[in-house]
Amino acid sequence: METLTTRGRAVRLGVTALGLALLLVGTVRGTDDDFPFGPFRMYSTSDPPDAPAPDTRVEGVDRTGAVVELGQGATGIRRAEIEGQQGRYAADPALLRQVADAYAERHPAAPALVEVRIVIRWYGIRDGRPTGRWTDETAVRWQADR
Repeated sequence: METLTTRGRAVRLGVTALGLALLLVGTVRGTDDDFPFGPFRMYSTSDPPDAPAPDTRVEGVDRTGAVVELGQGATGIRRAEIEGQQGRYAADPALLRQVADAYAERHPAAPALVEVRIVIRWYGIRDGRPTGRWTDETAVRWQADR
């Protein structure tokens, strides 16, 4: 086995110190976007045992009045992408037109969508167990110009 040179040892110690410093700064001041040098809060928190559990979905209404589920298979847009940008959609609901356009591109023969909405289904939880009850909340709504 070969012995590590003084220079090699110094380089390894420096890289280790830099990595530890990045972890420390990321832990104190970082956000999820700084992962792996920042905290990944998604798994570090939990809701109270009686807090309702959200289930977000995107749905549309076509010109015939039918409600259409706008999941990844229908639009090519993953639910996580919608949830991650929900604040932007709330600030500018017209951005949901992109979802309608993605649907129209994948389903050219389908009736056009006149409305797209982000709906959160809040499932009731009591003592950490589902109650079987739920309520829907329309968080964002975009309507096409008619």
